[in-house]
Amino acid sequence: MQTFVHGEAVWGVASPRRPSLVSGVTMAGFQVRDLDALRMVPHPAVTLLLEFGAGSPVMDGGAGRTQSGSLVGGPGFGAGGAVWVRGQNVECLQVRLSPLIARAVLGVSPAELDGVVVPLEDLWGRGKVSEIRERLAEAGTWGERFAMADALLARRHEEREPVDPEVAWAWDRIVAGRGLVRVDGLAEEVGWSRKRLWSRFRSQLGLRPKRAVTLIRFDHAAHRLVAGEGAARVAADAGYADQSHLHREVMAFAGVTPGTVADEPFLAVDDFAWPGHA
Repeated sequence: MQTFVHGEAVWGVASPRRPSLVSGVTMAGFQVRDLDALRMVPHPAVTLLLEFGAGSPVMDGGAGRTQSGSLVGGPGFGAGGAVWVRGQNVECLQVRLSPLIARAVLGVSPAELDGVVVPLEDLWGRGKVSEIRERLAEAGTWGERFAMADALLARRHEEREPVDPEVAWAWDRIVAGRGLVRVDGLAEEVGWSRKRLWSRFRSQLGLRPKRAVTLIRFDHAAHRLVAGEGAARVAADAGYADQSHLHREVMAFAGVTPGTVADEPFLAVDDFAWPGHA
């Protein structure tokens, strides 16, 4: 486990030594003694937060909603800077699932999450989530925790059908292009009608193609801003019309300006836990 310091916050961060058994799964482990309010910045993956420490992470969402324990968030949750996490003596394993495999692993489509955070026990049942928590807490090392979580995810993934290959192809095209793709051309390339692709994409991945494009483009741009690149260059390279366009989309997703998002603790620790992101 490595130590990451940002301001007054000190994070313990663990990373797996080998790739997941399942393509589209990445993981990281965290230990934080004093987790002050941390703004969650939207990400294109489905996020699983598996907690097992003495304290439980607490997520504060919009409309006064507060949730704690093991949680799952749909792709792009936290848009507008509406979700914050806090806690004391937090230990958790965070899993990121590509939307392509999220339906198989979760047992429900990401569309049912609708970009929000829900308790994991709502999907897997209280007994199963309690069992996972106990096994993570009893594990002697982070390597054991990652292996246990990976085996669980692999079993669940094998039990269910994958998404349509046309939907997977369209998603991969958007990701490979970092959002720089012509959305209307995707349907033509897979040989489907626009209506059919939009409907299948939304029902299986949890967001529409246009939303996927803007979210992936924002994610790439935000991490480049964190890396210290200037807003003008990021706007030009990431496909924004101009800096004003970048400003509007960063505000829409993160609730802060490009200058402020570059200093967001969430993105800083994110780059440390998942190096080479951008």
